[in-house]
Amino acid sequence: MTDAEDRKPQPDEARSAFSAPVGLTATADTESSTTSEFAVPEGLALMSAGRGPAESETTSEFALPQGLDAPPQPPAETEGSAFNPPRTYQAKQAPSAFTPPSGVPAVALHRDAPWQDRMRTMLRMPVTERPAPELVHRHDDETGPAVPRVLDLTLRIGELLLAGGEGAEDVEGAMFAVCRSYGLDRCEPTATFTLLSISHQPSLVEDPVTASRTVRRRGTDYTRLAAVYQLVDDLSDEETHISLEEAYRRLAEIRRNRHPYPIWVLNAASGLLAGSASVLVGGGVLVFVAAAMGAMLGDRLAWKCADRGLPEFYQFTVAAMPPAAIGVALTLAHADVKASAVITGGLFALLPGRALVAGVQDGLTGFYITAAARLLEVLYFFTAIVIGVLVALYFGVQLGAQLNPDAALILTERPLWQIAASLGLSLAFAVLLQQERSTVLLVTLNGGVAWVVYGAMAYAGNISPVASTAAAAGLVGLFGQLLARYRFASALPYTTAAIGPLLPGSATYFGLLAIAQNEVDAGLVSLSKAVALAMAIAIGVNLGSEISRLFLRIGSAEKRRAAKRTRGF
Repeated sequence: MTDAEDRKPQPDEARSAFSAPVGLTATADTESSTTSEFAVPEGLALMSAGRGPAESETTSEFALPQGLDAPPQPPAETEGSAFNPPRTYQAKQAPSAFTPPSGVPAVALHRDAPWQDRMRTMLRMPVTERPAPELVHRHDDETGPAVPRVLDLTLRIGELLLAGGEGAEDVEGAMFAVCRSYGLDRCEPTATFTLLSISHQPSLVEDPVTASRTVRRRGTDYTRLAAVYQLVDDLSDEETHISLEEAYRRLAEIRRNRHPYPIWVLNAASGLLAGSASVLVGGGVLVFVAAAMGAMLGDRLAWKCADRGLPEFYQFTVAAMPPAAIGVALTLAHADVKASAVITGGLFALLPGRALVAGVQDGLTGFYITAAARLLEVLYFFTAIVIGVLVALYFGVQLGAQLNPDAALILTERPLWQIAASLGLSLAFAVLLQQERSTVLLVTLNGGVAWVVYGAMAYAGNISPVASTAAAAGLVGLFGQLLARYRFASALPYTTAAIGPLLPGSATYFGLLAIAQNEVDAGLVSLSKAVALAMAIAIGVNLGSEISRLFLRIGSAEKRRAAKRTRGF
């Protein structure tokens, strides 16, 4: 046998490509075996202290390399709920956020409480703490009404309320009441200035159903507003069984309902409002007639602009010009009348007191986006009134009209005439707001009481006009809220018209007059006073409403939950 044959490897001595080269000494016996390409080369010392020979085994690619000391792994835990306490939780040092050993007290609401207060209380508490709605059967099918149809009905009701000037919190409360009346739990309504949305999630494992609706047109009709409140009240009543189809039918009738007063009555009411306001600031019979004629003419011009499709900004601008023009004309004619009273009376019919009260109320209840939008609307309307009056005053000053801004300092005390004028102003305001005829008398008396309180504090007590206005407005809000809860209706018809005698018409006029005569500093001071009076009215009405709720039973959740804030955080 040759040397080449001696060097030829035998079949049983075949090795891997990664096997140790010939000549190296391995620690294990060299037996014939088939190894992996990733096998440890022969000759390398892989034995650690206390370990025996390496055994062939299949391991994961993520296994810990040999020779490294791994920390001991904790025992495997069974898979639990996502709401289990964390690992660092200790029973002896349990935070207050966890459920106490005694459990969370259930929130129960009295069924005889008004639905407005019950829904408002539930909206202000967390979702997990709201009591579940009771099962109701207002439908023929055992599976219940279709969720999209209930949400659509809810949005249509919320649209009528928001378009009628109702506050955002009351709109959300009504929407929440409609959903719960049909057994839909886990509903979250949202109301902004132009958008309504509602979301319903049947359970934690099901997808939510969300619907929205845009409010594009607004109109003042408190009769329609009261009808919507009556519908919501009937739906919230457990003894009244109204099906979904019946609710849709009643809602359609509310939409088709005509206004309670014809156009000529509304025009006459605007004249009565301006004439009564002129008497409040010291006018006589001639001033009453002049202010009424100016307001009626401005109202007709505004209607013509509305028919032409002009925005409300221009409607307010046009409506403010005739009263100011008539006052300037009387001054140029050297008539023995107070032109300031004529112009002030015309401004009373245009000041957006309704939007102002609603905007401040939304801000005080936490709806800041809606409040900012409403106050911006008030600013635009006020700017339109300023432009209309300034145009008339500017031309009057250029023509030589002797308008006296110092007349604002003259206070005329005529208690009987002023009380009668305040009653007439509130009556006219209620008619312009399209209120129900059954509520006109109550709101008229409420407005008269408000002026009596203001006159007693401002004229007899020599108290600041801002403080007197706030106190009188608070009384209006208190009585209005109590009357609304007594009749299970909205509080707007009982408060908006009653604050008419308190509106800052004279301060607005004299501020504009000073600006027209190049006395900007004095004008800004007077306009600042008008803004302060307007804010006092809005805050007083809201405060009176909140105080009235203290006398109402709203169940065990008497302490209404609000956002907890301390020093800004």
